[in-house]
Formats: sequence, C-alpha cells, structure tokens
Amino acid sequence: MPSTADIEPTPIAQGLTEADRAVEAVTAGARSWPLLTLRQRVTLLRRIRAAVVAAATDWADVAATSKGLEPGHPLRGEEWLSGPYAALTALDAYAGSLSRLARGQSPAHDIGARAAPGGRIALSTSPLDAADALLLSGYSTEVWLQPGVTESQARERAGLAQRTPRDGGGVGLVLGAGNITSIPFLDVLYELLAFNRVVVLKVNPTQDAMVPVFERALAPLIEPGYLRIVRGDGAVGAYLTRHPGMDHVHITGSDATFRAIVWGPGGTPGEGDPKLTVPISAELGGVSPIIVVPGIWSTADLRYQAEHVVTMRLQNSGHNCIAGQVVLLSEDWPQRDAFLRELRAAYARAPRRSVWYPHADAKLDAAREAYPDATWSPDGRRALIETTPDAAEALQSTEYFSPVLGVVTLRGLGQEFVDTAVAHANEHLHGTLGANLLIDPVTQAALGDGFERAIADLRYGTVAVNAWTAFGFLTPTATWGAYPGGTLADAPSGLGIVHNALLLDDVERTVVRGPFRPFPRALRTVFERRDLGLLSVLPKPPWFVTSRTGAAVSEGFTRFRMDGNIPRLLVTLVKAFGA
Repeated sequence: MPSTADIEPTPIAQGLTEADRAVEAVTAGARSWPLLTLRQRVTLLRRIRAAVVAAATDWADVAATSKGLEPGHPLRGEEWLSGPYAALTALDAYAGSLSRLARGQSPAHDIGARAAPGGRIALSTSPLDAADALLLSGYSTEVWLQPGVTESQARERAGLAQRTPRDGGGVGLVLGAGNITSIPFLDVLYELLAFNRVVVLKVNPTQDAMVPVFERALAPLIEPGYLRIVRGDGAVGAYLTRHPGMDHVHITGSDATFRAIVWGPGGTPGEGDPKLTVPISAELGGVSPIIVVPGIWSTADLRYQAEHVVTMRLQNSGHNCIAGQVVLLSEDWPQRDAFLRELRAAYARAPRRSVWYPHADAKLDAAREAYPDATWSPDGRRALIETTPDAAEALQSTEYFSPVLGVVTLRGLGQEFVDTAVAHANEHLHGTLGANLLIDPVTQAALGDGFERAIADLRYGTVAVNAWTAFGFLTPTATWGAYPGGTLADAPSGLGIVHNALLLDDVERTVVRGPFRPFPRALRTVFERRDLGLLSVLPKPPWFVTSRTGAAVSEGFTRFRMDGNIPRLLVTLVKAFGA
C-alpha cells in the first residue's frame, strides 16, 4: 500500500494550493504598490502596452479559435476589437489620466460638460482625440453624474484612489468573465487604478486557452507581485471568495453565481447575514431592450437598422451580457411590417457560427419550450420570437445568453410610444445594464426635450441612441455597470462600475450616441437637421455581423492603435468602404 507521500494530489487540492500561493504573492505586492509614484505607474502602464502589442496577434487568434472561428471566418474581427483593441485603448486612457494627476491636474480638467435633465451634469468623455474622431466618426459618449453633483465637484473628485496613491487598497479577487477576453484584463486594471488593490485573477475555465496570452500581456504586473493568475473550477473560485487574505471580490458572471457567493449555495437573498464577509462589486448582465421609435424610414434605413438589431443579438453568438434581446416595436407604426421583414431577412443571412458557451443548449431548449411558435433557423441554433406583452414573461425575465431574439409590440406613436416603451423596459425587463434606442433624426428633433427626458427616465447603466450599448463597453473613458441602487439582496445587473478611465466619482450612467445612417447616407441626416456635427464618415461599422470586411477592418483598426501607421490605416479605411 503506497504511503500518503506517494499519492498524487487531486486537481482540486492542486488548485487550492495554487490559490494560496497566489494570495501570498500578491499580499507581498500590496506592500510595494503604494510606493510607486504616479509617473512610475504611467511607465508601468506603458510596459503593459508594449506587452499587449507583442501578444496581440496571438490574443486575437487564440480567442477566435477557441470560439470556433477558424482562419478566414468573417467574424474573427470580433476578437480583435473585444480583445487587444479594448486593452490598448484602455491602457492609453489610464496613462493619460495618471499623467494629468502627476502634473497636478484633474483627469477631467479639460473635458466638456453640459446640463442634463433632472439636475444632472453630463461630461463629454469621447471622442477626446483625433484617432477616436476618425475611427469612430459620428459616435460619442457622455457620463451622466448623479443628480445634484456639480461640475466643479466632478472635476475635483476625478482620480479616485490615484488622488492618494500611497494609500493601499489591499488584495482583490477578480472572478473573470468567460465570454469576452478583454473583460478579465480590464477588471484587473480597474482594481489597481480605481482602488489601489493588487489582484488575484481567477479565470473562467472557458478562458483557459487564453492564460498564456494573459501571462505575456500582463507580465509587467505579475513580475513585481501585483497580479497572479489562477485557473480552476468553481470550487477554486469559491475557496478564494472565502480566503482570509481577500479584502474585496469582483465578479463578472450570472446573478445565480453572485447569489451563491454572497448568500451561500441555496441561500435566500436578504434572509440572515451574508456569507461573504468582504465587499463585492459585480457585473451580472440582464435582458436588454432595443426600443425602435416609429418614424418615416427609407428602405435603406429599414435594412441598415435591422442589421444593427441583429448585430446586437448575434455578436459573439449571443453570449454577451449586453446582447440586445427584446425589440420593443410600435404596433401602430405604418412601417412595422416592412421593418419586421428586413429583420427576419437580416437574422437569416447573418454568418453561421457555433453556439459555444457552456449550457447554451439548455437556454435554447428553454426558449423552444416557452415559445413553440418561434421561428428557428434550419439548424435549430437561432430563434426569433414575435409576441405580445401578455405572452412575453419568459422572454423578458430570462437572460438567454444565446441566439434568441424577441419582438414585443406596444401601442402608440411619437412621444406616447417612447414613454410607454421606457416604462415597459423599466418595469418588465430583468436587469439594468443597458438599453438601446433607434430613432431617425427628424423624429428625434420633433420630440426634442421629451426624448432627452426619456433617456433620463431609463433606469440603465448605459443608454445608447442609434448605437449598441457595447460601444460604451468598448470606450475606456465611458463607464460600464448596472444602474445605481442595487443591493446585496437585489442586484439584478450587479453593483458598481468598471472601465471609467477618467476615474470619475458619483457616476449614474453612460449615454452613447451614434449616427442613424452610415456614410454616405449620413449626408441626408446633416441636410435634415442642418447640423454638420451629425456627419459620420464611417460606413457600415466593422462590428456589424453583416459586414463583409469586418474581420480585416477590425484588425486594421487595432494595428493602428498598436503602431499609429497612417498609410496602413488608409488601406484599412478603403477596405471599410467595401462593407
């Protein structure tokens, strides 16, 4: 009989040992992080940037391949934009904020501000440089602060923990997302820079193939002990949430996982004391509405916005916390049937890809059982549900996290419809992460202040007008997270925010605005509104799932962020016009 010394440790035991070693290493790093000056932190961010540039091609390739997107697939560009592109723009933005702080300035000292409805201040957070204005022409973001916060207070408070860099924040656990490869990377940066917390990153098992890439890209943080990366199953993650060396937990995941962490497996939120003894922040997804405001649209408008809606659902095969799931459509809109025809056609012609995320088949089966009359793709992997509010309970309360798109019809036109749709989204759709609105410029001008008040009335952490809320995710100087007000007992889309490269305090939401029409049809928008500021020179965006050149353009945009090569960017822009 072998001795205990000869028995191989179980995978779980190995994982827990690795977790303990990781906590020990970053605990030592927590003592040295506060000793870095702001300028030294900027240098560190630039070293990370160089590491990301070196790893970018492998990052995009490993991510795409792990999701079943083989070389040549038209959707491989998704992994460039949601991976190294997002990482590089965030690093540049954080470095800019810390550089301003090092000069004695606020990160928000020179950005625009205006009054927003309800006693709010809106800060203009993008575009902030020529590159953004060119690559993302026609798109902008604002961060709306909580009512009552003044402009001077916003500028004074910007910087968060970097205003007091010598105050350490301890050790934080990041439970990484399993669907988008930049999320764990960005969450690590935010823990360090917003809170001065060193990090143990526990990767989701779906991201195991990315660990060598993360280790290369984040080597400048790993070497001095500011970060350790741990693999393992749910047992390892659970162990770390209860580890005595942890001071904070951040998770990107499901509401069910959040409840298990806070209240224990099988625990009831709000009953008794939480099992988690340290603070937690979370991004938990939800059911996102797409409010289509009736107006007079051309055939090209109908087709373009139908493809826009389909992109909101099918990007990353629907495995997105911010995927648009419920289209709110006016049954009184004379063009309703024409829009639905374009929507069905766009949904059918979008490129095929694998439904790869764990448990997605069960989600599809749940949709099939709840809506037996749904329209399914020939392979049974893509559902379109058209229903009424009375029959929409499952659609509106279940985050399917897979290719399931619903259409719910409501009464009304003009402001009446907008107000009805906003109230319906607030009251009946699960979660508060993001809401999308599509509205033509003539209708928006006619509604005027009423439309702006409707934006304010939406209880969502990101609201996108003629854009997908994912644009807010991709913009580092925007904020990302649930609408404020969640609690440990009731946090349908989470607690707190991330990204926020301007390190703003007192945030309520981000508002994204995009062009209703791409170039050259955007010229019509300028003519209708007599406002040159509405001009976009961007054709069909490369993130549209129907873009023929999306893969090449997404890679080209990322490479421009890597090296600033203008001649190569011009070639990419020419390709963009072939979308």
